[in-house]
Amino acid sequence: MLWTPPADARKKTRIGSYLDFLRRTRGLDFDGYGPLWSWSVTEIEEFWRSIGDHFEVFTRDHPREVLPDRRMPGARWFPGATLNYAESALSRAPRGPAVIARSQTRVEDVIWSGADLADSVGRAAAGLRRLGVEKGDRVVAYLPNVPEALVALLATASIGAIFSSCAPEFGPRAVADRVRQIEPKLLLTVDGYRYGAREIDRAEEVGELQRELPTLEATVVLPYLRANFEKARFPGALSWEELLSRSEPLAFEAVPFDHPLYILYSSGTTGLPKAIVHGHGGILLEHVKMLALHHDLGADDRFFWFTTTGWMMWNYLVSGLLAGSSVVLFDGDPAWPDLSALWRFAEEHGITYFGASAPYLHACRRAGLEPGRAFDLSRLRGVGSTGAPLLPEGFEWVYESVGRDLLLGSVSGGTDVCTAFVGACPLVPVWAGEISCRCLGAKVESFDADGRPVIGRLGELVLTAPMPSMPIAFWNDPDGAKYRASYFDRYPGVWRHGDWIEITPRGTCIITGRSDATLKRGGVRIGTSE
Repeated sequence: MLWTPPADARKKTRIGSYLDFLRRTRGLDFDGYGPLWSWSVTEIEEFWRSIGDHFEVFTRDHPREVLPDRRMPGARWFPGATLNYAESALSRAPRGPAVIARSQTRVEDVIWSGADLADSVGRAAAGLRRLGVEKGDRVVAYLPNVPEALVALLATASIGAIFSSCAPEFGPRAVADRVRQIEPKLLLTVDGYRYGAREIDRAEEVGELQRELPTLEATVVLPYLRANFEKARFPGALSWEELLSRSEPLAFEAVPFDHPLYILYSSGTTGLPKAIVHGHGGILLEHVKMLALHHDLGADDRFFWFTTTGWMMWNYLVSGLLAGSSVVLFDGDPAWPDLSALWRFAEEHGITYFGASAPYLHACRRAGLEPGRAFDLSRLRGVGSTGAPLLPEGFEWVYESVGRDLLLGSVSGGTDVCTAFVGACPLVPVWAGEISCRCLGAKVESFDADGRPVIGRLGELVLTAPMPSMPIAFWNDPDGAKYRASYFDRYPGVWRHGDWIEITPRGTCIITGRSDATLKRGGVRIGTSE
């Protein structure tokens, strides 16, 4: 055991406040995390209703009921409710620094207040409307992890259009294979970027991408590598400055709980990557639950995760606004000029939660880094790891070389649900090489070859009850055949995720890798077709 919750954890954490809320409003009193988890996956309707109530998710039309039918696939959540992800994110964003961003392409860090962010989103939304973007249209961002990508997401969501992003390190074929399926109306892109000491121009790739996307009606270019927009290099395109040229009051389209928010992509294990549609309500509810209750993020936090816009962790990161936290963005090579770059960044901006991939943490360990001694990380409360199993020696390195009082959250989930099924909790100890717990509302089990739940043995990771952030659908899958084949082919009515998992007798989890043909590069899933 590497970490145990302090004696006052229940009094000082957001999950402790949630337990008080349950006792006060529902008459429910749970003695520890285990009983709370069991209730959350048994009385799932009451659990998710309590999350919506506690975090005041439903501020518009309230739901008629929670879950009329639990059957999977096809579970429909909160019929009758209306909301908007962007409205919730901006209403909860800090008044002070809401976005802090460092880029190897820009000279200076960017720091925006909540008001700055809201102003940019309002301007971008007005620009999208002028370009003819309407509710249900698709907007594609070929943008790096910069504040403008967050603006693009929130502006698109605010009008009920559907967002999708690919990182600019993806080549035009990989991007086209993904986004051509969803027939986008608008492309937002950069002219290029720097990765470490290398300059990478993207003008040629943008032109090729435009030719590959016949449904495009407009392209907007953010001058990023170069100081100014060079119209001759992007014929017919508008500049980011033109998109944001007019200020209009923010307006939010009230959409149903399951209205599409954004489209993520599977790893393309066989054939083209599948276009996975996620809804406003499911993402809002799931992310506020995870970030507030499991990561313990709140108004005084600065939440960082090293990611690109092509990985679901970017979508997870920017939802830090839902918890009232500042979101901290980084674009570039995490090992340039050396592996200490991100830890130095954490010191300079007082990051309170530092997330990265397990391969990055392992690389820091192999390099002999001791960030806790080399930098002032006194504000750091939590470290997150995902993308691959964090080995026992990785756990030990964090506690020996980063900080002994940290909550280390090794988490595992997937693009398919845009969250983690298993992770950490401020009320649960941390053991080396083990994921601390199954997350609230996630009925994770380990199935043997005969479809029977097992404890203390390796099996298939399955979900035997629905979650709100499960995909609404796959794009261009009208009868749901691809969706069913992806998750429900082996165990009817049970979600099979594609990971090997052991659930230990004490309730921790050990994930050893994929049970399908998915590959990983730097912790990010790719498929054999790529």
